[in-house]
This record gives sequence, C-alpha cells and structure tokens, in this order.
Amino acid sequence: MLAENYHSQVVAEIKENDFTFRSGRLTLYLAREFGFCYGVDRAVDYAYQTRQRFPDQRVFLTGEIIHNPHVNDKLRAMGVQFLSDSPGGAASTDAIDALTPSDVVILPAFGVTVAMLQQLDRRGCTLVDTTCGSVLNVWKNVRRYTEGGYTSVIHGKVWHEETQATASQAVEHGGRYLVVFDDAETEAVCAFIRSGGDSDAFLRRFANAVSPGFDPSRDLARIGLANQTTMLMSESLAIGDKFKEAMIERWGVETIDQHYQAFDTICSATQDRQDAVVALLQDRPVDLMLVIGGYNSSNTANLARICAESKPTFHVADPDCLVSRDEIRHRPIGAKTESTTAGWLPSNGPVRIGLTSGASTPDNLVGSAVSKLEAFCR
Repeated sequence: MLAENYHSQVVAEIKENDFTFRSGRLTLYLAREFGFCYGVDRAVDYAYQTRQRFPDQRVFLTGEIIHNPHVNDKLRAMGVQFLSDSPGGAASTDAIDALTPSDVVILPAFGVTVAMLQQLDRRGCTLVDTTCGSVLNVWKNVRRYTEGGYTSVIHGKVWHEETQATASQAVEHGGRYLVVFDDAETEAVCAFIRSGGDSDAFLRRFANAVSPGFDPSRDLARIGLANQTTMLMSESLAIGDKFKEAMIERWGVETIDQHYQAFDTICSATQDRQDAVVALLQDRPVDLMLVIGGYNSSNTANLARICAESKPTFHVADPDCLVSRDEIRHRPIGAKTESTTAGWLPSNGPVRIGLTSGASTPDNLVGSAVSKLEAFCR
C-alpha cells in the first residue's frame, strides 16, 4: 500500500540517471538526499499497519503523523481520526476524555509531551508509538542533563510539537529548560550569562519558553545544549559555540565542563538533506530552486532557506502550487502566508532547475512536480 500510494517511477528513473532529468528545454537536477527519511517512512508504515491491525476499532492520531497534508489526508481517508481536529485540539481534556479502552491512538514521529502520554495511558487505550529514534536520542540527552543538574537549552521552535515534547522530558525528570529560536534570542541569553541583568525582563521575554519557576540567575549557571532535530544544522552548531564562549567568559576555561555540556543531537537525516542541497548548488548550474514540502515542515523550510541564499527559490506545498508556466503559489522565505508569483519560469530558452523535498514529502509528489515542469517547458 505504501509503494502504491507514494512510489514514483519518474523519480526512480531520475535517480538511475545520475539524479538528472532532461526533456526539451528543461534540465532538472535532483538533490541526492531528499524526501522521506527513515523516521518518517517508519511512522507512516506504522500508521498504515495500525489501521489494518485494528480494522474494527476506532484509530486516532494525536495530531499530524508528519508535517505533510497529502499524507495526513490519506490517513483520514483510511478512517484514522485526528484528535487535533477536535475543538480545543489534541491536548484538550474533552478530546482525550472521550477515548475508551477499546480505542487505538497513534503517537506521531515527533512524539508527544509526557503529560499527554500520561493522559492517554489513564484512558487505557492501545498506544502505537512512532516517535523517531533521532527524537528519542535528544530526549535521552535531556534526561542526562537533568540528572547532572544542568538546564537543558533547546534550539528549536517553542510552538513545535517536537520541542514541546522534548521540554516536557526535562520537567518530568525534575529539571529545567529554556528554548531559544534564533541568533537574537541566543545573544540575549548569552549576555545574561556573562553579566547578569534584570531577571524579570528576561522572564518577560522568554515567558513561554522556560520551565515553571525558572530563575535565570540560578538556572543558567549550568547548561546543556540540545536541539529540535529539524532545525538548520549550521545554526544549531553556531548557537552551541556562542553558549560555550559565554560560559567560558563567565566561569573560565578551567571549569567549563562543570558549567557546560553538549552532546550531538543533530539528526543525521536532516543533516544529509541539508548537505545534499548545498552540494547541488555548488556542483550543478541551476537557474532556480524548487523545494517541495508542507509549509509547517521545519526541515523543509530550512532547505528553502539554504537555497535562497544563492538562487531564486520557491517553496511549494505540493505540485498543485505549480499553476502554470507563468504562475506559481509558494511561501516566500520567512513569510507566514502563501503568495502568488507571475513570470517565475523563463518562457523560452534552456531552463535548469534544482529540486529537493523535505523529509515528510513522498516521492509521488516529487514525480508529479517533475511531470508538470516537463509540460511547462515544452
């Protein structure tokens, strides 16, 4: 069923032809790592198996299995219900209280918070856990920080399900956490580490990104670095370096190990896809980049950011966004809404396009996009 729903013969042939597709005036270069990663493939596989294994029982997902509307709609069509579609969302008490012991609940690839897991466990449901191994690795290291008395500083999006689940691991084990999103927030925290400051102002700025009872004067004296697995690798590494420098400046290099720890929590699949798109941009003579994946997919957005640094880039949710050779619907880098651009594709002459897709994008969507591009360039 997975092969039938998501395989693409077009993509298979492109891979066999040195990740290159030529037709008419179009030359298309595909990144050598793209699309479904192992963790996503496993999560979708488990969801399909769950629906077949429990044909006569209600099957629920706490929220999106992965951040791809095409895949999630397929599961809805198979009769899988989404708790996040209920009033109040997946975490609402009413949605979970309506579950019965005969129900089956699938936990998504990016995991759920400890509190939600405990709620579901109390309902007596059968739970199918598809949490990605890379996410579990982050959780393991957060627990290690907590056991050592270190505050977990998480590079991520505080509103993202994975980061919320990771932060809950620290609290569950009696620890503390702080989530930083970007360079500006990192600089603000590093400034406090170096020189102290107004704790109330600090807490106002990070009100939704710290553990209960957080005291920056106390809780930033010992920190351990972690990250949301889908963040931009180069940013996570740079943020780690800045925290280490601030801790050395505050506490001295001789005692840095007592105040700062960092374990590698960068997802290899995310890194491979980012490395592959960098290599494509360096090695292939492309005129523009097309990135396919859900707009709420963090790893897809980061692939688009990398591409946009050197080439005109269009992040599209799916092939339907390729309206015509003159019109494309896409989400500009850093924007929160979709836009429409005219004249995006050269009307004549050779066209060289680089193509990649996020870790939650199946091959059939990539194949459909290639077919549309071929038609546009005839």
